[in-house]
Amino acid sequence: MARRSVLFSPGDDGEKLRKAAASEADVIVYDLEDAVVPDAKPSARETVREAIADVMPAAPELCVRVNPVGSGAEADLDVVLDGPAPDSVMLPKTREALDVEKLASLLGSHGVNFPVLALVESAAGVLHAEEIAASAATDALVFGAEDLAGDIGATRTDSGWEVSHARQHVVLAARAAGVSPIDTHYPDFDDLDGLRTDAETAVELGYDGKLAIHPAQVPVINETFTPDERRVEWAERILDARDAADGGVFVVDGEMIDAPQVKQALRIVERAGIDRE
Repeated sequence: MARRSVLFSPGDDGEKLRKAAASEADVIVYDLEDAVVPDAKPSARETVREAIADVMPAAPELCVRVNPVGSGAEADLDVVLDGPAPDSVMLPKTREALDVEKLASLLGSHGVNFPVLALVESAAGVLHAEEIAASAATDALVFGAEDLAGDIGATRTDSGWEVSHARQHVVLAARAAGVSPIDTHYPDFDDLDGLRTDAETAVELGYDGKLAIHPAQVPVINETFTPDERRVEWAERILDARDAADGGVFVVDGEMIDAPQVKQALRIVERAGIDRE
């Protein structure tokens, strides 16, 4: 399942929730955490439940960002799951694998078993990213740079060098566990050129997709995370040659090809929506 663009929509605004579901984003996140002030959370839960009922099953992957376990997740699920179920759940402020396991247990108590998109946005979360990614319920590891910068006292810069180590570490942790890495959002939704540059960096680092905070960001993100024709042709040459070699060593474009290039080629065609094994 492609998760190139992951678009947040505030859980207390029913109109925006319904509009988001009609966007081009691969994943829509109905946000009950940061996008909703504490006093509005009870009504927002009802709003999200009603919106899910209105847009399912025609929407893309529909995800709900609950509040942290012990700080509202239970109440979120009690209301949201009293109706048509979403496709996945995002867990914010994931600090350790136990957080994911507690959420999975809550989901189980409601008779559901959703994929968890674990949002790593603190020093503890980054340092425990490997175990979080390896948790059975985790389906994607999401990097949150803004909260991380606040947690460690870093100053955000245009280059992002202050969070670059953590950004790369999250990719490594996700790939080692076989789950999808999703990159942090680009905060200036009016700067689409800056977004494109930032998304291109995320592609180069190995991310599968990127968070979006405005619908205008979605087309840029989708385009950037979709391999261009040249890359797809390269990948298909690799896979065609692999099939012809029938397990032997082979050469493509004068380069000796082995398992890492084949894996990269498979990832490229998968991103392009081409079914190859």
